[in-house]
Amino acid sequence: MQGKPESAPLRTRIYIDGYNFYYGCLRGTPYKWLDLIQLFESQILPSILVQDQQGQSRTSKLVDNPSIQFFTAKILESVARSVDSVSSQARYHTALRKLYDGRINLVEGYYAVNKMKVKIVDAETPNRQPRDCQELQAWKVEEKQSDVNLALHAYHDAITNQIDHAVIVTNDTDIAPALDMIRTHTNTLVGVVIPTTDCQRRPNADLVKLAHWTRRHINTNELAACQLPRVIPGKRPTIKPESWYAQPELLQRILDLAIPVRGSRAAAFKWLEQPNGYLGGACPIDLAETTDGAYRVLEYIQGWITQNTPGRFE
Repeated sequence: MQGKPESAPLRTRIYIDGYNFYYGCLRGTPYKWLDLIQLFESQILPSILVQDQQGQSRTSKLVDNPSIQFFTAKILESVARSVDSVSSQARYHTALRKLYDGRINLVEGYYAVNKMKVKIVDAETPNRQPRDCQELQAWKVEEKQSDVNLALHAYHDAITNQIDHAVIVTNDTDIAPALDMIRTHTNTLVGVVIPTTDCQRRPNADLVKLAHWTRRHINTNELAACQLPRVIPGKRPTIKPESWYAQPELLQRILDLAIPVRGSRAAAFKWLEQPNGYLGGACPIDLAETTDGAYRVLEYIQGWITQNTPGRFE
């Protein structure tokens, strides 16, 4: 007796609010060099039980061209917090395009920086109404178009029957009208992933109400398991920014010692990425992700330099 045939996987596309995702999951972490395809294909989607309109459990499969719509904006140097923020973001975007040509589409909005008048809260009378408060001029930095672009792309893909399943990665209530229209005018299933790692960011109630399912966080183990290769090959290789490592200052100290011995930065990184018997079989680059581990690597190199004539340490 034959069993009931399995339904085809849901044609799924991911829509990521890059600003929301960065500030919810990545800022201040060593996981910025993130492999988005791997994260959703191997971690997020397999963890979700999706039921179709008939109540049947369905698996999800990413569609191609693209699998992920990534909505972002180029950082402005005038407001960047770090001196390498602009170049590091550009390097990451280049890495995604190189490694996943066609599968990840970067849809760019822009940042607007304007002077505006704002009311300040009086410290002595904090309950004073805004109209009675002192006014001052301040800079206002806003990301423009990303939420609109996300809403339009998701609704377009649903209404033109390109997908069965839209996964929206944001906690921005501005996306709610688009989800409502998708639910009203199409049969597309909608999932929402809240971009936070600590579960402290409460899901927006409007988004949860409109979604068929909600994933309330992405954990750091998932982010750590889904990192891009350090070097993305090409005519001009794209290399992970050193400031994006967990201990960038200690890593630089390690490199300052290792480069003269190994002969070049590339050779030093090659040594860092290989298991080392003198360090218990661990790769020095992995040890350098923690303060204690980085000092252990530094002590090893310093000890070797002290005890050996010029040459290449093991």
